[in-house]
Amino acid sequence: AGLFFSSEESKTWLNKGLKIINDELSIQVLDDGGNFERSPMYHAIFLEDLLDLINISQVYSNIIRVSHIFKWKKKANSMLVWLEKMIHPDGEISFFNDSSLKIAPMFNDLKNYAQRLGIDYKVSNFNKVTYLQDSGYVRVSGNNFVSLLDVAPIGPEYLPGHAHADTLSFEVSLFGQRFIVNSGTSEYEISPIREYERSTKAHNTVVVNDKDSSEVWNSFRVARRAYPFDLKIEELNNTVNISCAHDGYSRLSGKPIHRRSWQFYDNAFIIKDIIDGPYETGNAYFHFHPLLKITEEHSNFWSIKIPNSKKIAIELKLGKAKIEKSYYSPEFGKKLKSQCIKVSLDKNEGSCIQFFWDR
Repeated sequence: AGLFFSSEESKTWLNKGLKIINDELSIQVLDDGGNFERSPMYHAIFLEDLLDLINISQVYSNIIRVSHIFKWKKKANSMLVWLEKMIHPDGEISFFNDSSLKIAPMFNDLKNYAQRLGIDYKVSNFNKVTYLQDSGYVRVSGNNFVSLLDVAPIGPEYLPGHAHADTLSFEVSLFGQRFIVNSGTSEYEISPIREYERSTKAHNTVVVNDKDSSEVWNSFRVARRAYPFDLKIEELNNTVNISCAHDGYSRLSGKPIHRRSWQFYDNAFIIKDIIDGPYETGNAYFHFHPLLKITEEHSNFWSIKIPNSKKIAIELKLGKAKIEKSYYSPEFGKKLKSQCIKVSLDKNEGSCIQFFWDR
């Protein structure tokens, strides 16, 4: 309105709008380029809005100062960098917090839009490990895999509406195929489905005493929250070791703490979980993409065939496991049958599961 109309009043609208935009950009875009709600889907929606602002500001470049446009382009570029690090090899977003496909523009569409607006974005050459420190995500990549790890707080303290109880969850793509997946988001209505899809059980992490790591409730509310701590990242010649803990279960009797470690090799990764402190039950969940079917080879040993590619072996080193039915929601209104492995932690030693394949 401030741009379109020509009056003293419209100047007031324009100045107010510019102040709101610039104030909020400094809050809602973190220093690593991530949106502060830590949802890849909403990040992409937000980025498209920002590109639209740049677009219209260039049409009205005689009214909006160049300094504003320059600042917005810099923010948009950092948001593109962040988004590229949070997508899978299929070009689509990862499913952390409220994320679903076919709602937000894809990364390539946003990149092309930005380039048409004169933002000189260059596709990244990824390091083996990329830590998005302000957002709290870690990307680990190798010749045949990409893994995205959630070591983040659930979101801004005053705006946790899109948060899931997914602390220390992760996703993996192998040979270009999504392999381990968070369960996704199929609806926003207050319902058992919404409650499940935000729950810890719907993610690739550990449930203690059948409780969620953060107390998600209603459709967009969160009570007591998990806070990650003790993050360590070690990059060696042939191995990447990452460990982290969170205090989401410290509200329970005995104040248990969940600790997880990931070890990544060229042709394998190992997940170890342990609960510090007394607890009744601890179960780690590993959800698999619907295209993948688990075959039991023998006790504590399974295999999964990647379509048109390798067979992945899974070996339980510690704990007790069983296969359960699950589902995957890649889009709103869509639920696809899938499988998960549920691993019960040993009270003293925790659990350890290994995934490996031929080079």
